[in-house]
Amino acid sequence: MGRNITGPLLAAVAFAGSVGLASCATAQDEVGPPAAAARAVAARANTAPTNGGQANRAVLVFDQIEPANSRIVATAGLGGLEVYGLDGQRRGATPAGEAGSVDVRHGVMLAGRPANLLVSTDTTTNSLRFFSMAGDVLSEVGARAVPLGFAVEGVCLFQNASDGLLYLVAVGDGGEIDQHLVVVDDEGRVDSRQARRLNLPSPAEHCVADDASGQIYVSEQAVGLWRFNGDPETDATPVLIDAPRLGRITEEVGGVALYDGGEGARYLIASDASSGRLYVYDRDQDDAWVGAISLVGEDGVAVGEPGGLHAASVALGGGLAAGALIAADEDAEGGANYKIVPVASLLGALNLPLGVAQDPAAAPAPPVPTVKALYETVPVISAGDAADDPAIWANPSDPAASLIVATDKKSGLYLYDMQGRVLQHLPDGKMNNVDLRSGFMLGGEPIVLVTASDRTRKAVAIYRLDTAGRRLIDISDGVQAAEQGDPYGQCMYRSAATGKTYVFINDSNGEMRQWELIDSGNGRVRIQRVRDFAFSSQAEGCVADDETGLLFVNEEDVALWRMSAEPDGGAAMQAVDRVEANPAIKDDLEGVGLYDLGGGRGYLVVSSQGNNTYAVYRREGDQAYLGSFAVAADGRAGVDGVSETDGLDVSSANLGPGFEHGALIAQDGRNVLPGEFQNYKYIPWSRIAEALDLEMR
Repeated sequence: MGRNITGPLLAAVAFAGSVGLASCATAQDEVGPPAAAARAVAARANTAPTNGGQANRAVLVFDQIEPANSRIVATAGLGGLEVYGLDGQRRGATPAGEAGSVDVRHGVMLAGRPANLLVSTDTTTNSLRFFSMAGDVLSEVGARAVPLGFAVEGVCLFQNASDGLLYLVAVGDGGEIDQHLVVVDDEGRVDSRQARRLNLPSPAEHCVADDASGQIYVSEQAVGLWRFNGDPETDATPVLIDAPRLGRITEEVGGVALYDGGEGARYLIASDASSGRLYVYDRDQDDAWVGAISLVGEDGVAVGEPGGLHAASVALGGGLAAGALIAADEDAEGGANYKIVPVASLLGALNLPLGVAQDPAAAPAPPVPTVKALYETVPVISAGDAADDPAIWANPSDPAASLIVATDKKSGLYLYDMQGRVLQHLPDGKMNNVDLRSGFMLGGEPIVLVTASDRTRKAVAIYRLDTAGRRLIDISDGVQAAEQGDPYGQCMYRSAATGKTYVFINDSNGEMRQWELIDSGNGRVRIQRVRDFAFSSQAEGCVADDETGLLFVNEEDVALWRMSAEPDGGAAMQAVDRVEANPAIKDDLEGVGLYDLGGGRGYLVVSSQGNNTYAVYRREGDQAYLGSFAVAADGRAGVDGVSETDGLDVSSANLGPGFEHGALIAQDGRNVLPGEFQNYKYIPWSRIAEALDLEMR
């Protein structure tokens, strides 16, 4: 069951205790050590004071060939971005507006070459700017300054492990958390598109992202330190790590940084700005608090309020062999600067393991191959969990004029063209699932028959698809009662043995009924009950194989089942695959479709809603599992990925340009980029076939 995200962090603040104060749940009983208990750690170097008189955040740009030549890129307010060596000496400066925050990702492909990509905030224009860096030189590579529309405070980059795409997160003075997909064109120009907007009720200042775990950490100054799921195609699921009164933070939380020394040595570091201490949390232990330190500059002067933080778990040589922590010191004597602190000293003061150096250009590989949709439909008119199930009609004489019938289970049916444009909206009630069959004989003429499960009237809704007029026409012979409490899933079947056409309707309680569709003799169609059977729990998605006479049904939390589709087939069924037996699938199992290669060969495609993937099985034989794929966003086209798919349909017919070998049409439970009501995505079968080495028709 998909739904749009409208701001779960805001809601979570109201019940902070229930979302889990992670660090305090596993830390020592006392609220926090006194300031004197914090262990002092000395900086190896201070940078020169910034020319702009401000210091907010800096990052390390790693030189893999000569680590000692790595550079620090720091914000300097109106002084833009400044470049320092590891000795703290200034090596250059680049105009960047009023630079307030900065982050970096290594190995980002720009114009076919890996590059160090930086994003910075301009707090005068409240926009984002992009730069690449080589040596001491920063070059602006943004296609534009990206306007945010709010008073921006911080920015961080995040590479999403589920699809390999790069995102940025900008946080603002009004509590905004704006997530964008980073987009790069063929010339290497960088832009971004908003993916989703979350909100906190008070100012957020800093953020940092953990690519491997998919978590993003945000400091809400007066409230506390949060983490949430960074994949925009999932629930944010906020967790409060630490907070004043409830945890160890005294009054305000400042900068946040992540250190990754591999398993057993992954830490979150946060500035408790009011006490002048840095708190360290163990990311391998649900961000449990493990200790506090205080910073002392190279000159021996304590850092009173450490600001923005950045940690690098790379071998830099010399006194920074295990990496460095870079902390902003806005109040440094002589002018705002940055402290360069050996991570070995910081972690050693708390007797914590260092782990091993990491490759900053290494990115987690997506767990399954990914494909991109070519088109998406106009969103449905209903908010929340509304779009559900599509059905494809392939036009044999003009493939480009093929049609998609789809449900809005809060308002009725939609008819779309092959570019996702609305041709008709039929507000006929809560239509949950839909299917169709061509060649149904009505009054001696073949028609395209469409049926849907009507939860408003607890009935089977019946239509004729007027393929010339491109509209649906109700031909139900009165209300055709499904005789069920909640008509839910639905699919159609035409028997190769008898030529009769049937519709299967399942109730949300697991009961399933088979109805024959019959010409009433008055230009309308009625149903006649021919078989009952049941599943032990809720089932919805189903597809019937007209050629082989088999019915496939997804029992959502249990299995994909195979059984006879004939009315005398009885209740015997066999599991094709079980949720508990295949780690590649995760409940709910929802939509299922059939790709026909001819001669009884082809593929079954199943929506594995619990992990936002699609499992593919052979149509023939014992329906062997062949692999899974996911649908990722296409930033250039502005078409987002697909998640929490309820219903889907698959066709091997030529459906026009881009879909010559057929398509998967999938409901999208979270329509982001930007956030809108749910819709449907069109994925060419050729892209799926290439990703999983499958055949095409």
